[in-house]
Amino acid sequence: MNELQLKVLDLLKEDARRDAELIATMLGEPVEAVKQAIHDLENDHIIVKYATVVNWSKVDDEKVTALIEVQITPERGRGFEGIAERIYLYPEVKSVYLMSGDYDLLVEVEGKNLKEVAAFVSNKLSPIDAVLSTKTFFILKKYKQDGIIFEENEGDHRLMISP
Repeated sequence: MNELQLKVLDLLKEDARRDAELIATMLGEPVEAVKQAIHDLENDHIIVKYATVVNWSKVDDEKVTALIEVQITPERGRGFEGIAERIYLYPEVKSVYLMSGDYDLLVEVEGKNLKEVAAFVSNKLSPIDAVLSTKTFFILKKYKQDGIIFEENEGDHRLMISP
C-alpha cells in the first residue's frame, strides 16, 4: 500500500461522502491518481463498504444492542475460525472479534427487544458445541462510535477553583 492510498483511506474514514475531486484538492494530488487509488482499494477489498453511522437513540425505531463475551473451545485444525464463521453468519450478529484475555470472542448482536436478544443467546449461540460460556451486556446508551460523538457537548459547567 502506498502513501497516497493511506491518505485517501484516512480522508474517506472521516467522511465517506468525499469525492475524488475533493480528496485530490485536499491532498494536492491529480484527480486521476486519487480515482485510481480508490479503485484499487475497492478491488483489493481494503475498502469493503461505505456506511452511515446512525444515532439510533434519535430514531423512533428502537433497537437493542448487546455485547456478548463468548468462551469457546477451538476446533482442531481450524482454531477459532470455523466457530467465528458459524456465529457471524447469523443475521442478528453485527460484529465478531477474536479477543485476548478472559474470553475468546466478542459478539455484537442487535435485536428488536431484550427478549429477542436473549432468545438468540439461549437458542442459537449457547447450543453450539464449542461454546463453553457466554456473558451478555446490553448497551444502554452510545456516547461515541467510530470516533463520532453522538451527543452535543453543552460545555463545562464546573466552577473554577483557584488556590
